[in-house]
Amino acid sequence: MDFTVKSSTPDQQRSACIVLGVIESRQLSPAGEQADAAAGGFISQLLKRGDLDGKLGQTLLLHNVPNLAAERVLLIGCGPAKELADSHYRKIIAKAAATLNEMGAGEAVSYLTDLPVKGRDNAWKVRQILESTQYGLYRFDQLKSKKDQARRPLRKLVINVAERGELAAAEAALRVGKAVAHGIKLTRDLGNLPANICTPSYLADQARALAKRHKSIKVEVLDRTQMEKLGMGSLLAVARGSEEPPKLIVAHYRGGPKTDKPVALVGKGVTFDTGGISIKPAAAMDEMKFDMCGAASVLGTLAAIAELELAINVVGIIPATENMPSGLAIKPGDVVTSLSGQTIEILNTDAEGRLILCDALTYAERFDPVAVIDIATLTGACVIALGKHASGLMGNHNPLINELLDAGNDTGDRAWQLPLWDDYQDQLKTNFADMANVGGREGGTITAACFLSRFTKKFHWAHLDIAGTAWVTGDKKGATGRPVPLLTQFLIARAAQHGAKIPAVKKVARGR
Repeated sequence: MDFTVKSSTPDQQRSACIVLGVIESRQLSPAGEQADAAAGGFISQLLKRGDLDGKLGQTLLLHNVPNLAAERVLLIGCGPAKELADSHYRKIIAKAAATLNEMGAGEAVSYLTDLPVKGRDNAWKVRQILESTQYGLYRFDQLKSKKDQARRPLRKLVINVAERGELAAAEAALRVGKAVAHGIKLTRDLGNLPANICTPSYLADQARALAKRHKSIKVEVLDRTQMEKLGMGSLLAVARGSEEPPKLIVAHYRGGPKTDKPVALVGKGVTFDTGGISIKPAAAMDEMKFDMCGAASVLGTLAAIAELELAINVVGIIPATENMPSGLAIKPGDVVTSLSGQTIEILNTDAEGRLILCDALTYAERFDPVAVIDIATLTGACVIALGKHASGLMGNHNPLINELLDAGNDTGDRAWQLPLWDDYQDQLKTNFADMANVGGREGGTITAACFLSRFTKKFHWAHLDIAGTAWVTGDKKGATGRPVPLLTQFLIARAAQHGAKIPAVKKVARGR
């Protein structure tokens, strides 16, 4: 889909459709007032008649409005002005996108940047319009023999900004939004693929394909033999039960000076999780194909920052395997030795994510990272604690935690910090090894992070538990692409600390 920015007045805008906001009760946005004045009060008269009150999500499509060059006018209800916060704004954009896609206009011009979102500028709104539109129009139908197709789907959206002096900032925001949207799409596509297609080897191939598209990315893939030589006994223990060979995918993005230490992103890549010998219940087990969404988000984030040519160094590390029951599978009570040399008693084979992550975290030490963030669909307890709205966040370095919280608040891809106190560490005690891989039902999300913390003593580290946010269930079941927006914004902010800026695209649309 094509997105551009422009500065124009709604009365003279030639388009199949222009999109205007109506705030409750029946108050036109500034662009709406301009259009109404040109139309001799035609729109406001309809509102006074009660055709639309402006409640959040209401729509009204008008044809042949007097004195307007556009063929149609789509009015979108925005709710009360005092409630026009970030989340409401995204809902407005999503509703507009869905309506435009269904009505067959093909292209449109959005004037929704003139809505008064508290504390947000036009650049932020431009980015949200692009990302929310792309997100809402996403369809995963590549495995269907017959595609679901709108009769004339939305192909082009022009985003209007009122002042021409703001076009350069809007263009830069557009570029960021496009890159993030592409990263989200890659992450969602990978997450939505079934496990018979998206195997560890397939993930490795996708990383190599990413490197072919971007010269700034170099990929190496370690196989089982190489991991055995390194001593990755914990990761390989999980892989023992599957006939699919495990992979350790290492993707280097080099956008900053060679002397700059990288940020390491470590993504859990369990391409299917049966639970192993501690097998899961049958209900919703198909959703365990999403257990590699942490890995997918690493690849999506790398794709986004490579497209932006971000001036920062990043290394993505993806331990990829299946967790299957077989005669070779690990058993409860087994003791394995991790790459760090620490021993682990496996009390529950369904707590496998931490077993593959701990070796990947130790492997990250060799890159002398300035910070390490692991991303994992790790615990059902996080879903119970935070639901689908926020990712769980813990770590050993408060400044890093705060950076991630800020990035989440800015993008709407929010996280919530949970405690990581030493009090919880005692739950991992065992008589037979240095630690157990589970600490009981109480505080399950925190004890999982406590386990990982034992492998992060040598660097600043944060852990994102995305078990509740990586996918949704029900009739809209599918991967969400989170936390690509959060991670990309975090890296943009990191690069900006060194003076790096996101350049605007070269062409700027001006006038009508």
